Amino acid sequence: MTALTNPLADPYLALSKVYSEGTYLKQALASTPVEPANRARTSRICYGVLEKDIYLSKIIAANTEKQPKSSVRLILKIALYMLEFMQKHDYMVIDCAVELAKKAGKGGAAGFINAFLRSYKLPETPSGADERLSFECSVPLWLAKKVRRSYKSQAKDILSAPSQGVCVRFERGEEKYLSAEHTDTPFDGVYIFRNFTRDEGYDLGDYTFQSVGSVAICSAISPCERLLDACAAPGGKSALLAKKCKNIVACEIHPHRVGLITSYAGRMSVKNIQAVCADSSVLNPEYEKAFDAVLCDAPCSGSGVINENPDIKLFRKEEDIASLNKIQLAIIENCCKYVKEGGKLYYSTCSVLPEENDSVIYNFLQSSPEYAPITLSSPLKNMQTKYGLQFLPHISLGAGFYIAALERK
Repeated sequence: MTALTNPLADPYLALSKVYSEGTYLKQALASTPVEPANRARTSRICYGVLEKDIYLSKIIAANTEKQPKSSVRLILKIALYMLEFMQKHDYMVIDCAVELAKKAGKGGAAGFINAFLRSYKLPETPSGADERLSFECSVPLWLAKKVRRSYKSQAKDILSAPSQGVCVRFERGEEKYLSAEHTDTPFDGVYIFRNFTRDEGYDLGDYTFQSVGSVAICSAISPCERLLDACAAPGGKSALLAKKCKNIVACEIHPHRVGLITSYAGRMSVKNIQAVCADSSVLNPEYEKAFDAVLCDAPCSGSGVINENPDIKLFRKEEDIASLNKIQLAIIENCCKYVKEGGKLYYSTCSVLPEENDSVIYNFLQSSPEYAPITLSSPLKNMQTKYGLQFLPHISLGAGFYIAALERK
């Protein structure tokens, strides 16, 4: 089975790791030997299938009496994506899907796959508002409900906002790359490219890949002497903040991710970051009132970056939000002890859900009267919330991030 003869083969191998083994797509693509000439096509198909997973699943459910086995279902999803969203010729896709099934040891399903792809009909759009939003944006119903409840008429635009491309932050030499199609951002040296091929400049530290939302978070943080980045891996925010903070302690709970911070800082020639393996929800007495500022970039649902990471829609469950809330609150309630009087505490996520953002700040303030909110601003378009700034994918160059700032009285 080779990608040279069958364009469905490489996507099938990579997506099998995602659907069957729970591997994140970027890891699955990196660990799958993809034909170099077909890498762009394979990546597009893989991202597309995950982005449209719920829609494709509904097509399959509407045209079958019982759910096909997982491997057959995956072949159908890849074929359906190519037919519905890549405008590929029916006969080519169907023949390749049948051939793939045989070579993957699913020859018994070849006839079913052939008949399905020749005769399937698109399902009707659901009538309920939440169900229709889930269907049209291909997001889990629970996420559609939460976003519609919070953002009303903006919900569809938020959930269907496409990726803007590859965001690159340059340290130097950007002139060499700006002849390629790109979008300017409101931040110096930061551009979004429709396509960008990594070259030796990356290893030399001339540039790095960093989302515009991450850059916006760093931009909102004031310069200071000593800053704690409480959940720092892989190190992008720490490296950028090192430009305006004299000394940074970057914490990460997992040892191998501490290594990512050190590696990132080394590649970007940043010398004022100390990477530490620590649980930011557990008190370190040595850190009490030791920092001018603390950034809690808390673990979250990732609901603001599903356009860049569509596998989030597959892996994240509604019940995860409550457990994430406990972690978020535990981190900020612990890290607030590390801020000097008069210092600042920042809380950020890559979520668009208010219960992970403003609600966490509200709950924190109920038990921490020594803190008061600070008004923030950003050159990146955003929505002002009660306590912070909410960047939204449809207005903020594809970014769905949040930041709030509090001052210790």
